[in-house]
Amino acid sequence: MTEGVTCVLSNFKSVLLLCLALCVGGLNAYAADAPAASTAQAAAPADAAPATEPAQPEILVKGGLLGVISTSIDSVQDKLDLDGHLLDAWRLRADRAADELGKLVNKPSSRSPWAIAGDFLILSIVWIGAFLILNRIGAFIANRLSRHRLLTARERVRNVLSYVLPFTIPAVICLPLTLYVSHFMQLSIGRALALCLAYSTSSGIFSTSVLMSVVVLFNSGHKRPAVRIIREYAPHPLFIIGFFAALSDALTSPQISRQIGSNVTVSVAAFTGLMASIMFCIVVIRMRRPVAHLIRNRPLSARLTRPALQQTLKIFSSLWHLPILLMILVSAVNLIGAGEDSQEALRCAVLTTILLIGTVFLSTLFQHMFKPAEAHSSRVYKERLLSLLHAVLRIALAVGFIELLGRIWGFSLFEFAQRNALGKVISDSLSSIGLILLVTWLLWVVMDTAIQEALKPPTSARSSRQPSTRVKTILPLLRNAIKIILVVICTITTMANLGINVAPLLAGAGVVGLAIGFGSQQLVQDVITGLFIIIEDTISIGDWVVLDSGHAGTVESLTIRTLRLRDGKGFVHSVPFGQIKAVTNQSRQFAYAFFSFQFTYDSDVDSATSLIREAGQAITDDFLLASKLQGPLEVFGLDRMDMNGIVITAQFRTSSGGQYAVSRAFNDKLKRLVDKSPDVRFAQTYPQLVMSPHNGQFSQMEGDEQQALPGKTTVVNKDGSESPV
Repeated sequence: MTEGVTCVLSNFKSVLLLCLALCVGGLNAYAADAPAASTAQAAAPADAAPATEPAQPEILVKGGLLGVISTSIDSVQDKLDLDGHLLDAWRLRADRAADELGKLVNKPSSRSPWAIAGDFLILSIVWIGAFLILNRIGAFIANRLSRHRLLTARERVRNVLSYVLPFTIPAVICLPLTLYVSHFMQLSIGRALALCLAYSTSSGIFSTSVLMSVVVLFNSGHKRPAVRIIREYAPHPLFIIGFFAALSDALTSPQISRQIGSNVTVSVAAFTGLMASIMFCIVVIRMRRPVAHLIRNRPLSARLTRPALQQTLKIFSSLWHLPILLMILVSAVNLIGAGEDSQEALRCAVLTTILLIGTVFLSTLFQHMFKPAEAHSSRVYKERLLSLLHAVLRIALAVGFIELLGRIWGFSLFEFAQRNALGKVISDSLSSIGLILLVTWLLWVVMDTAIQEALKPPTSARSSRQPSTRVKTILPLLRNAIKIILVVICTITTMANLGINVAPLLAGAGVVGLAIGFGSQQLVQDVITGLFIIIEDTISIGDWVVLDSGHAGTVESLTIRTLRLRDGKGFVHSVPFGQIKAVTNQSRQFAYAFFSFQFTYDSDVDSATSLIREAGQAITDDFLLASKLQGPLEVFGLDRMDMNGIVITAQFRTSSGGQYAVSRAFNDKLKRLVDKSPDVRFAQTYPQLVMSPHNGQFSQMEGDEQQALPGKTTVVNKDGSESPV
């Protein structure tokens, strides 16, 4: 789920940045062209005769999408004006505020400054005294109620009462009481400032207590740590936020503006509003994890019965702070700008927040709709195509979000693309590039899925479908070739739509390729030879081959130019295909374990044949070796006779590569049987070296003149007698 959300946000950010970067420049160019056209029409004389043929407008956009971007950047650089109008406006407002303060100080009044300060102190004492009295009374009542038997086991109700009775109710009562007392006083600056502070303080306490009352309602189960963190950190910052926000609102009221001055109140209101926004951002960022924990942490039964809702809440918990930060940013920009059109800006911010929440919800819904199911061979194409559709829908969702966001703030991408020359070129180029990428992606999904399915081993051991070694060899090369071809075609067509002239690039690539072909004939020979070897299925991965160059080993990999072998010692040999003239492949279909045994002339032939058959039967009965056999032992009988003895031959038909293990096991079995038999003996090969008795030198004698006895060394004399050496 997290990987899907990351992919959605990545696509969203990419499309957002691209569209905004392109359209801002186009919008500036469009705005610059419109006054010029209207001025030209106004300058034309009224009685001028119409031209026989309307003049065609000069084509300003050249070079595809890159040319449009370049033109837009130039237009932005020419038309964008950052001469410090905002700073000038604030400087002018500060000067006017200083003048208003000077007039306010020098303004003659029938009342003394001490009387004005007395009004401020009286109203402040009234509010503070009333709040302290009501706070103590509320705390006492909350303490007594918490001891009641009905509330002893209800911790959350007691926590709510601890905020409502000492804070919420006193804040609500103190403000009307202070306003009532202010009616008995004359209008003055002290009275106005005291009412502002009373209103701001009451609002800060009220908003903080209400929010904390809502938070403590979640104080149960695994949510307790998050509630504890919020209760420890949030009250003071929340009070400051509510105080500054209410003070900013109070200062902009007409009654306060008339008494103090509009520029002074607007400036102070903007400053306090910015302070509230900054503090609110800090609180949201600091509290994003505890609040996210409160949102997504639900009982186990609810998570199991409604997993889709749980996943949606999980997404919202990770993104809840983004809409709030967006609204704060819009409010801060509005405050810095001029303080005008606040209602419109707030409306746009609220709509933007709703749009963002709806987009995230739809993204989560798509994530659940296209969630991959369990892998099944018959649904592989369906799953990958659904994944492609999911990606297309996410891109369409991002484009729709950008369009609706632009309409909220007074700009439409589609209208810009239809009515403006730059917008039309941008939209056509982006549409062509998107279609090319989509078709390329679709072709790759279909072909790659087919290749992967062909290479995939069977899911059940009883399945007869096994990918051949030829398939394992050719298909990876084919997959890489298809990938390269699709990437090259997609790159060339995309560059063409970007406005890059690809004709010189293709011509240069052809010339370079021709030069490389002439300069590397050996490389071309290796490639062509390897291509025919792979097509003719002469060598496959996993085969044991012997090359005419003297290399032998198991084929580990085949590239388009080389063959890589690993020999019996573990060494790896890389042999170019051009050096291969003859190949001996010892791993195709089957092999023969051939045996040729030589016995003495006095051995019984029937007994020797019986021992060979007995050894063969032992091999057949062996569980591990039987899997390597493809037939019973074939005994060919007495093959030949020579001066050293008789030769009997036999063979096993085995699987490819299994002849070595069968031969070793058969030799071991037969040796043990012959050692136990009195009628059968293996023959020894003559001649042997013997010592002449006359000259003391070793001489070579025929096999019928000497006989070596086991366990000692003897010399056979001419008369037939033996003497030890």
